[in-house]
Amino acid sequence: DEVSMEKLYFFRNVTTAMEVGEARGVIILALTLKKIKINEYTPYQVKMAVTGYGRARKENVRDMVMKILNLKERPKFDDVSDALAIAICHANSYAMKKRVGEFDVS
Repeated sequence: DEVSMEKLYFFRNVTTAMEVGEARGVIILALTLKKIKINEYTPYQVKMAVTGYGRARKENVRDMVMKILNLKERPKFDDVSDALAIAICHANSYAMKKRVGEFDVS
């Protein structure tokens, strides 16, 4: 089993940064205790994997997620399209690493 998540990046709001950091810490601890592999991707990597442009806007990422996954309706929340974009990024990364032999896929 594996989990993919976005790397923590710069926050302008200190309170938001603290809350996100605390939540990430709990999640990472729980995953580590269960020996679940954690894959982290920067926002730039996710945007690059989904749109081909690392500085793409959220709307562009959402639109590409919809096209890639053939979604008929726009996700109601940005967090949903963000999570799907991270999954797409990891799927692309996993496929490439598998081809070059980095993963044991037995």
